[in-house]
Amino acid sequence: MKKKKKYGFRKLINDIHLWIGLISGIIVFIVCLTGTILTFEHEIKALFSESLEITPSGKKISLTELKENLSKELGKEAIISSVTLPEKSTAPYEFRVKQSPKERRGTTYFVDPYTGASLVPKKTSADDFMFSMFKLHRWLLVDSKIGRPIVGIATILFLILSISGIVLWFPKKLKWKNFKAGFKIKTKANWKRVNHDLHNTLGFYSCILILIMGLTGLCWSFEGYRNGLSVVMGTKVFGNRGGNPVNTVTHESLPTISYEEAMAVADQSLPYQGKTAINFPNTNNAYYSIRKYNEDNWSPVTSDQVLIDIYGNVLKKELFAEKPLNVQIASLIKPIHTGEIYGVFSKILYFLACLIGTSLPITGTLIWLNKTKKKKRA
Repeated sequence: MKKKKKYGFRKLINDIHLWIGLISGIIVFIVCLTGTILTFEHEIKALFSESLEITPSGKKISLTELKENLSKELGKEAIISSVTLPEKSTAPYEFRVKQSPKERRGTTYFVDPYTGASLVPKKTSADDFMFSMFKLHRWLLVDSKIGRPIVGIATILFLILSISGIVLWFPKKLKWKNFKAGFKIKTKANWKRVNHDLHNTLGFYSCILILIMGLTGLCWSFEGYRNGLSVVMGTKVFGNRGGNPVNTVTHESLPTISYEEAMAVADQSLPYQGKTAINFPNTNNAYYSIRKYNEDNWSPVTSDQVLIDIYGNVLKKELFAEKPLNVQIASLIKPIHTGEIYGVFSKILYFLACLIGTSLPITGTLIWLNKTKKKKRA
């Protein structure tokens, strides 16, 4: 007569892994599948949209004139808050326009800097599809107040699954020959063994990236988590991490500089080539906030910033490389989550990790069903 096995720690972890996986499997599958698609969101949109490349001819129209013409075209109520000057000479300028000061993001208007003509990209089915994927990923296509916490809870459960999965990946006897089985997939075995190896081995290889995506993704689900992470990191996650950066004083007797003069001052402070984003002075901030992205930098999403008052004085200069590590990490939460941090290289890694994450609920359920059938036969 066989003795009953004791209910030990490993059995507890296995049960936690099993039941949490069954409970959260569908939502985890949806979030990972949409995350896989959204990894190359911009590339997919560009594939289906028309090219907005322009033909350089003659001299560029001044930024002042372009802004004035666009303002006349859109009407007095439109607020042109910023413009992005691309690195390529064949790409149009991107003006960000808000209909009211309370509007957060606004609408992007593309303008040919050589002719001043507005370029309106045609909306494609890819735009609607990717926006649907975004809403499905963030709040399951339901009201955000309901969907956001559901996705957040599923993400927490997925993090527990990842940690418990790593514990179960380690063999009972910690010997090298036992570890080797967890690093490879026996493709010549029967489908049940292949399925088990796909779950076990691929889950191990993708675990670190899945943990990174989960821990950063919770910042959008729970404000309390985001605030707690800000306290732990010692700097604010999202929003203005530096508080009110400068105090400006206006002098009616002094002449103000043009947009081109502000750009010249910025180029002296940041003497390198790259995409440039300019936030124009407004009633709240009487200065130019200019960000520049160094084309030779290690990451395409990091930028240096210089603040210039309306008289041409440099008020503040921030180089990303000189910021404290905690501030650097906090400012990169979004690209760390989406995989844009190292450009195409990190996107490919994130794509593969999300694809594996999508498969884990399926392979895990098949493992459970096979074990259930085996018990019934016994």
